[in-house]
Amino acid sequence: MICKIRKWKLSDAANLAAALSNKKVQDNLRDGLPYPYTEQDAADYISAMLAADENDTFAFAITVDDRAVGSIGVFRQGNIHRQTAEMGYYVAETHWGQGIMTEAVRQTCAHVFDKSDILRIYAEPFAYNTASCRVLEKAGFQYEGTLRSNAVKNGKVTDMKMYALLRSER
Repeated sequence: MICKIRKWKLSDAANLAAALSNKKVQDNLRDGLPYPYTEQDAADYISAMLAADENDTFAFAITVDDRAVGSIGVFRQGNIHRQTAEMGYYVAETHWGQGIMTEAVRQTCAHVFDKSDILRIYAEPFAYNTASCRVLEKAGFQYEGTLRSNAVKNGKVTDMKMYALLRSER
């Protein structure tokens, strides 16, 4: 196993801050993260994830040799989508291209499907993020379509792709 997922620890804050204080990583994430990303920002995030309802928020550190190198989370949606959850993730640039993210996605989906009533996990990577799209495909997600002009990132209108994995498909 090349990586493991585990609950966050406050001692992960420095590694989390280092991973997110990288413009290349943030260019593939939604807006709203401070840049540079400080250890205090990381500690605040970790505290929030540890305090979150464990039936609605499945948030994990991605670790290699028990050192946090990334983050993955699955977040339950509401109302008629209450058995659907959105997945988001990233890994530090130094760990790109090593299969870590695909393994973390597989482990996280197995955990969520085993420990909850979630029926569908979806992700919406930017269409230009071919590496993220490939991660999802290798983890068994199905491509469901392109969400045209769905976001504005770094001042540019961009498409996003919709991928999903159903409990019944794993």
